[in-house]
Amino acid sequence: MNNELILIVEDEEKIAKILIDYLAPSGFRTHWIAHGADVAEWMKNNRPDAILLDTMLPGRSGLEICRKIRSESSVPIMMLTSRVEESDRLAGFSAGADDYVCKPFSPREVVARTHALLRRATGGLHVPTNKGLSLNKYSYTAGANGREVTLTALEFHILEVLSGATGRIFTRNEIMDRVYSDYRIINDRTIDSHVKKLRRKLEQLQLEKMPIYSVYGVGYKYEP
Repeated sequence: MNNELILIVEDEEKIAKILIDYLAPSGFRTHWIAHGADVAEWMKNNRPDAILLDTMLPGRSGLEICRKIRSESSVPIMMLTSRVEESDRLAGFSAGADDYVCKPFSPREVVARTHALLRRATGGLHVPTNKGLSLNKYSYTAGANGREVTLTALEFHILEVLSGATGRIFTRNEIMDRVYSDYRIINDRTIDSHVKKLRRKLEQLQLEKMPIYSVYGVGYKYEP
């Protein structure tokens, strides 16, 4: 059984209670916040293992909350929303979300995805060879030259996949298959968005050269 703490940020009480009821049998502890403005204060004194975050909230939007949390933590975040347009999903991922579920959703699917998020958030230490570039799976950080950057779960796993096979070209579909443990509607632009943000973070490490290369019309490869 699990003992992880799941923060549910959802203004609809009925939905929140359904999530709590479905998460409990898996051993998850839960805390429910209904107002967006209350999240920051609670986060100061608590460390959830994952967050289920609605996008439409009173007080503060879910996207704004996601950006704030992601600037300080690599905790897995799953966005819950009634907005189904591709642009809305991309906005969620750009804000730092690791997963995105559209309402109405299956509570069982949300529980399964929560398990998947937590599995991806645990593991060991992986050190790819890039003249000092290292990945720490416990903290979801990448480090080099005495510097360190925090990655989202998806950014971390994209880098882990690419660096685990130096020189190999991965198509976007292959990357999606490896970083998502379940099946969902994701397109090329989603992966491109994550890679773009990942590159920006790696630039802060002042590596001799950017190790992630675009291969036109195909995908990406890692060359230290």
